[in-house]
Amino acid sequence: MRSSLAPGVWFFRTFSRDSWFRGFILLLTFLIYTCYHMSRKPLSVVKSRLHQNCSELIETINDTHSLNDTTWCSWAPFDKDNYTELLAAVDNAFLVAYAIGMFISGIFGERLPLRYYLSAGMLLSGLFTSLFGLGYFWNVHMLWYFVLIQICNGLFQTTGWPSVVTCVGNWFGKGKRGLIMGVWNSHTSVGNILGSLIAGVWVNGHWGLSFIVPGIVTAAVGVLTFLFLIEYPEDVDCTPPQHHGGPDEDQDNPEDPGNGPYSNKESGLEPAARCSKEPCEEPAAISFLGALRIPGVVEFSLCLLFAKLVSYTFLYWLPLYIFNVAHFNAKEAGDLSTLFDVGGIIGGIVAGLISDHTNGRATTCCIMLILAAPMMFLYNYIGQNGITSSIVMLIVCGALVNGPYALITTAVSADLGTHKSLQGNAKALSTVTAIIDGTGSIGAALGPLLAGLISPTGWNNVFYMLISADVLACLLLCRLVYKEILAWKSSLTRDRGSNLVLTHSR
Repeated sequence: MRSSLAPGVWFFRTFSRDSWFRGFILLLTFLIYTCYHMSRKPLSVVKSRLHQNCSELIETINDTHSLNDTTWCSWAPFDKDNYTELLAAVDNAFLVAYAIGMFISGIFGERLPLRYYLSAGMLLSGLFTSLFGLGYFWNVHMLWYFVLIQICNGLFQTTGWPSVVTCVGNWFGKGKRGLIMGVWNSHTSVGNILGSLIAGVWVNGHWGLSFIVPGIVTAAVGVLTFLFLIEYPEDVDCTPPQHHGGPDEDQDNPEDPGNGPYSNKESGLEPAARCSKEPCEEPAAISFLGALRIPGVVEFSLCLLFAKLVSYTFLYWLPLYIFNVAHFNAKEAGDLSTLFDVGGIIGGIVAGLISDHTNGRATTCCIMLILAAPMMFLYNYIGQNGITSSIVMLIVCGALVNGPYALITTAVSADLGTHKSLQGNAKALSTVTAIIDGTGSIGAALGPLLAGLISPTGWNNVFYMLISADVLACLLLCRLVYKEILAWKSSLTRDRGSNLVLTHSR
């Protein structure tokens, strides 16, 4: 049985053109995951408010703290000298729960209607994001409260990514998947930017609202998801995309993406054949080990572990780094950190466009990772010398760091989830996506944890750690890059042979 139709779908059924519905699904899923990331970002902005140097602030007459107390305005329990370790613990409560939950989430995502699964996840994510902010108004100063809220939020946030990638994969084929998903994946950076800007409005005052407002917005979009999300094109009599071409086409067209090292031929965005209105048998969901055996899944998963380690360290610690090193106030540091995400938008689109044109997903990622290492080194040493250099280098670093991350979590995941070895079973897409992003989320948990432990020894050491992770991510793709180079050489050889045949036939 296909998923039941959403109530709001009946309003749109009169506009049943395939392209209209595809555009609508792309926009709705973009909005959904923008909200997920928007609700994650406020903590990185509020960190500088939870622990700050209070010596420059005006003290009120009724305060009972000592004159030498420079943390009286900080929020307990983060007013201690080990505040970086405590903040890292709060970060990792979310990230470890997210990493563990992600492996399970894909399995549930294949077996439950995505509309119900996403709606419930967004409502609960919004609730726990708001509960973190309510700790301010309830005057909560117990570490376990914030850790527990983050654990619950991390688990429910795992409902988002496998579901939206699966939904988009159900509607779109592979022809321009890298470009489309590169543009679509900008929701990650857009959500980070919105989260930073919203949090910045209240960070110097009632910082609890920095969490409550994004939480309410996320829950509201969860309601819209329940009303309007359409899981399958067949649910509204639209044409499903053709994921694989015939074997003859694979041989005749050497430039086709299907001849790459880990993917098979798929058509463009235009669908190939009408789905029968007769109910058809659902394909069986793939097992966890079966998904791991798909060529390329292990390599890209491990690469994403280190790529996401770098990206999430910037996500959670960049505002505090700018606050401490460049000496901006909390709001200015949060606003400036959004430039990293602006670069992420550019990098995701460029990576998708290049990988579509060259049919080289792994090579595109590898080149961007190679360039990212020296740029992070330069940003740490000269990026704070002036506002202009800081802006330029933040955008460039964001593009090079988030470009591979965006490509792997979107186009690559969708490619592997519709691999030829699956024989058209698109039910594997959610599990493959969960494995890749779940492995990456282990890195996302390690990065901020290591940053919290290393930063007391100096920010230089944090950047050395990030550069090392970036190099490891690059090395893990070497085998796939080699296969892509061989595929390109084979394609050039066939092209030359075809040209010689045409020349002699004349």
